[in-house]
Amino acid sequence: MRLSASITAALLLSGSYCAGALAGKLSIVIDDVGYQLHYDRQVLRMPLPISVAILPNAPHAREMALEAHAQGREILIHMPMAPLSKQPLEKNTLQPSMSGDEVRRIIQKAVADVPYAVGMNNHMGSAMTSSLSGMQNVMTALEQYQLYFLDSVTIGNTQATRAAAGTGVKVIRRKVFLDDSANEAEIRRQFNRAIDVARKTGSAIAIGHPRPATVKVLQQMLPGLPADITLVRPSSLLNEAHSPDPRPVTPGKKPFRGIGQCVSKHPPQPVRADAMFSVIGSSLKQSAPVRLLIDRWQFWFGKAGE
Repeated sequence: MRLSASITAALLLSGSYCAGALAGKLSIVIDDVGYQLHYDRQVLRMPLPISVAILPNAPHAREMALEAHAQGREILIHMPMAPLSKQPLEKNTLQPSMSGDEVRRIIQKAVADVPYAVGMNNHMGSAMTSSLSGMQNVMTALEQYQLYFLDSVTIGNTQATRAAAGTGVKVIRRKVFLDDSANEAEIRRQFNRAIDVARKTGSAIAIGHPRPATVKVLQQMLPGLPADITLVRPSSLLNEAHSPDPRPVTPGKKPFRGIGQCVSKHPPQPVRADAMFSVIGSSLKQSAPVRLLIDRWQFWFGKAGE
C-alpha cells in the first residue's frame, strides 16, 4: 500500500482525534437543595459531576452538604440575594444597602452552615447582583474563603465579573435555565439547548431545581447524553472563564474601545481552491498526530514505494 493511502488514513484519524478534543463540556447545577429530602436525594443518585447548590438557611442544609461531600460531589452555597421584585425574603438575604462587615458576617455564617462548599451562586438577586458596590463586598468576602462565584445571571446588567476585578475570585456564568417551566417537554428542550450551547461554545452551565418534572427529565436524558458531550463540575470551567479587567474604572472617563479596523487600499488577490487545499494538506501532514501515524505506518509496512 502506498504512503499516500496511509496519509489519507492518518488524516481521517487525525480528524477524529481533533473532534474528540473539541467535545463540549456540560455542567449542571441543582439549586435550592436542603428543603425537600426526597427529591434532593434523587439528585444525589445522579452522576457525580451533577453539583448541588444548598440554601444555607434550609432545614436540611448541613445534612445534604455532608451527604454530597461523602460522595465526592461538588457543593455550592446558594446565597439568598435581594431581587428587584417585592416578595418575602429569606433570613440573611444579602442586600445592596448592607455594609461590607454585614455582608462578611452573613457569608461567614453561610460557610459554616454549608460545609465543604467550594463556590457560591445567587438565589434570586437581581437587585444585589446589579449593584457594583454590593457585589464588591461579596467578592471581598469570598476571597477570604477561596470560593468561586457562579453568576446565575438573573439580570442582564449583572456586575459580578466587574466586581471581582482586583480580587482572587473567579467568576463563571450560567448559560441555560432548565426549568423556568414545570412542563417536561420544555425542560427537555432546554436540556437540548444546553447541549447545543456546549457544542458551539465549548462549554455550558445549566441550572435546575429539585422538582419532580426536572428530576424525571434528568433521569431520562442523562443516560443518553451524546458521546461528544462531557459532564463536568462547574469548578473545572474556572480556567476557561474570562478574567475580569483588573484596571479600575475612572469615573467620567470613557473606557478604551480598541483600535478601528485597518482597511487595505489594495484588496488581496483571490486564492485558488487548489492552492488553499495544498497549504491545508501540507499543514496537516506536519501535525503531531499525523506524523506519529505516518511513522508507525512506515515502521510496520515498510518505506514508501517498497
